[in-house]
Amino acid sequence: MLNFKTPEIEDKNWVKECFSKAHSMSYEYAFGSVFVWRTAYSTKIARYKDFFICRWGKNDYSYSLPIGNGDFKDAVLQIIDDAKSLGITPKIYGVTESYKEMLEECFPKKFRYDYDDGNNDYIYNVSDLADLKGKKYHGKRNHVANFKRNNPDWSYEEINEKNISDCIDLHTNWIYDKDENDSDYSLEFDAVLSGFENYKELGFFGGIIRVNSKAIAYTYGEALNDSCFISHFEKAPAEINGAYAIINQEFAKRLRELGYEYVNREEDMGLEGLRKAKQSYHPCLWLKKETAVYDGD
Repeated sequence: MLNFKTPEIEDKNWVKECFSKAHSMSYEYAFGSVFVWRTAYSTKIARYKDFFICRWGKNDYSYSLPIGNGDFKDAVLQIIDDAKSLGITPKIYGVTESYKEMLEECFPKKFRYDYDDGNNDYIYNVSDLADLKGKKYHGKRNHVANFKRNNPDWSYEEINEKNISDCIDLHTNWIYDKDENDSDYSLEFDAVLSGFENYKELGFFGGIIRVNSKAIAYTYGEALNDSCFISHFEKAPAEINGAYAIINQEFAKRLRELGYEYVNREEDMGLEGLRKAKQSYHPCLWLKKETAVYDGD
């Protein structure tokens, strides 16, 4: 039986231990990602033996894969039983190719697999983003050069307790420039604030770009493992040409200094503008993820 609860900061250590056993660079296997979106997605988590299992939604629930050590088939059966007890079809989200093979080995032809390319993760070589070398990054280099030329007093600094409020103000103004009544922006802002409120405890790391001392761009995220960093949030005013390009490059330089080889910039959710922006940085891996829907009985 799975006993689900709302994730709390105190769950971080055991969840991270389970996630260390994952054989995927999916951003979903980062505790901070689970924690900050807990309200938006009505997230609940369960510790089953040495596995982490997540369930989210309000009526038609979805589940994560069981991540950890032990009997994988047994853990999946717990998910199936929990879904059946709620009168819903068991659905497991974020199934990469290797986990699909595990599901098929344990439950041959018992699952069907639904695919939406808006759920795929964009994973980049940190050095590509830091250096912007080659013809394919010509436009990005121009954006950075124009920004520096138009804003000679720009600077970069790391996010800390003293400047978090500047990031919050920046994000608030960004929402006002979009549509402050849009529920999607509101849910994202709730996640952003949760991250800032628990920044140190979650082990987050980020940076700010300033122009004339004013914060005009920020980004932050967390380590997935020793080689891969997850970039959770990045915001800048659209009217400042090159603001996104400069925060992206400067932050990538810091990640490289810290020894990271890859950065996962999460999915595009099928949004055309976001997809275009993420593809323009030429990911080294577009991590395919499917939803496994149980058709067993």
